[in-house]
Amino acid sequence: MLANYGYQDGSGDYFITIDTDKCTGCGDCVTTCPAQVFEILTEDPHDPFREEPVAVVKSSEKKKIKYSCGPCKPVGERPPSPCVVSCRAGAISHNW
Repeated sequence: MLANYGYQDGSGDYFITIDTDKCTGCGDCVTTCPAQVFEILTEDPHDPFREEPVAVVKSSEKKKIKYSCGPCKPVGERPPSPCVVSCRAGAISHNW
């Protein structure tokens, strides 16, 4: 399942997507993110039947993604965001 965290406003769409089918709950995104946007939950709020931990965007960060993640946003030749690179399962993506 694709879990989208973020918002849309007049300047664009700002979402982090976590593919919960791929996420292993390893926590690498939590330790890598300089803005501390992620957390690991023992229960998936989108899939009550999942028994493994899963990464989610903290509820306090959902409306601030544009600003919290802005410094890591790839521009031009910059590498992808640290959370995307650290996710060995390839479960995290950004859409802006």
